[in-house]
Amino acid sequence: MATLKLGVLVSGRGSNLQSILDAVQAGTLDAEVRIVISNRPGAQALDRAAAAGAKTCVVSHRDFASREAFDAALAAKLKSEQVEWVVLAGFMRVLTGVFIREMQGKIINIHPALLPSFPGIHAQKQAIDYGVKVSGCTVHLIDEGVDTGPILAQRAVPILDDDDEDSLSARILEQEHALMVEVLRGLADGSLQPPRRERRAAQG
Repeated sequence: MATLKLGVLVSGRGSNLQSILDAVQAGTLDAEVRIVISNRPGAQALDRAAAAGAKTCVVSHRDFASREAFDAALAAKLKSEQVEWVVLAGFMRVLTGVFIREMQGKIINIHPALLPSFPGIHAQKQAIDYGVKVSGCTVHLIDEGVDTGPILAQRAVPILDDDDEDSLSARILEQEHALMVEVLRGLADGSLQPPRRERRAAQG
């Protein structure tokens, strides 16, 4: 299989990005991080990328009149770098259909719950409040719903009696790092085939 050509979108610390960069550097992931893009200047993730020798770029959402215009610029930048797969690594923006259609079936996200349970924000708190005994993380493809895209892989994390949102989040994050690399490795060597889903008919 060919080396994965990755574009990584970030907004904050970039710990999931770091796990990808480390695996590439160690030779355990056949991938090339062609560009790391942040919508926030000064994001720590940009420093992590630069330290690993990856190309970085800031595309601020504040510079655009609409979400759609921002997403179009983001997609254009990724395509200019010949990116084949887009990884959302702590990217704190909801992508519109403009971006999703441009990169159809090639956008990977990680969510801190066992989807389809607890989609959306504060998934760890949702799980604790609901009283479930097991949570975890899910790597999935992005579609135009909220955390509804095809699931690529999951990893379970037990919820302990004394867990709060922070402690559960920290333990899930450890598994996110491993699971994202595992999925990318599967895509790179062909052992993981993304599920195909019928495209929804256009509305209107």
